[in-house]
Amino acid sequence: MPVTKTAKRALRSSKKKAQINSALRSRLEIAIRLAKSKKSEKTVEEAVSLTDRAAKRKIIHQNKAARMKSSLSKLLPKKSAKTSKKTTKK
Repeated sequence: MPVTKTAKRALRSSKKKAQINSALRSRLEIAIRLAKSKKSEKTVEEAVSLTDRAAKRKIIHQNKAARMKSSLSKLLPKKSAKTSKKTTKK
């Protein structure tokens, strides 16, 4: 147990932060599971957003976030290349 006043304050603060971090981590895990099962664009976007948020707050490492986002993007169907090409007449 902390003895000094500042140590007690730091313990309270770290407990609050740990609770917030674990809540975000569990939301992220649920979103990833949901995205992998449904494979809709909305669920994948939500999971990617939560991944970015977790990486920004340093709950997960940047490289882990990049791996997660890469695997999530593979779940979506690829867009056709026809729409991106422009034809020009002379």
